[in-house]
Amino acid sequence: MPPKKNTGLEEELEEIKKSLNFMSGEITKVATQQEKLLNLMEKVSKQENMVKQKDKKIINLEKTIDDLEQYSRVNDIIIQGLETKHRTYARAVSADREEGEYAPAEELETLEQQIIKFFESRNMAIQSSYIEACHTLPKKDKNARPVTIVRFWNRKHKTELLKQTTKLKGTKVYLNEHLTPKNAEIAKQAHILKKQNKITATLTRNCEVMI
Repeated sequence: MPPKKNTGLEEELEEIKKSLNFMSGEITKVATQQEKLLNLMEKVSKQENMVKQKDKKIINLEKTIDDLEQYSRVNDIIIQGLETKHRTYARAVSADREEGEYAPAEELETLEQQIIKFFESRNMAIQSSYIEACHTLPKKDKNARPVTIVRFWNRKHKTELLKQTTKLKGTKVYLNEHLTPKNAEIAKQAHILKKQNKITATLTRNCEVMI
């Protein structure tokens, strides 16, 4: 008589075979998804590198723009706290009065003349021929100290004037280089570090902040 078939074992083996086939299919799906995920991560990595490169270009471009803006101000000084007199609008447009009639002497002087007179009163050498232009900045607050920008024809004249700032002691008038907002913030932070005794000194030279 032929041996009886062990149907229970065959069924178990069949179940194992089905399970292995199922697991194989699942592993294939996982491998496919993993490959897609790796490809996606590679694309993201490439995009990140492109963004980093663009960020570097933007930073370099911003620095170039700031450098150009600072260079355009390199012959300027900012005068803070100097009170000046200006002809009133009514007198300036009045056509029925002779030039200067009823106007105080201070109003008849140009802004440039008033600036030169002030510096001369402090024994600070400056000549009209040194100055290319000057103008006051509008006040954002009526209680704010007046600010005047003076542009020199030659940088050395600006530098010579800045070297004499000790003569302004007690006047509440201050001279500074005309920095861009970015460099002005750097100078501000440098002064904070000096007050905290983290650095010994700070100054600006040719519109560069030094510590």
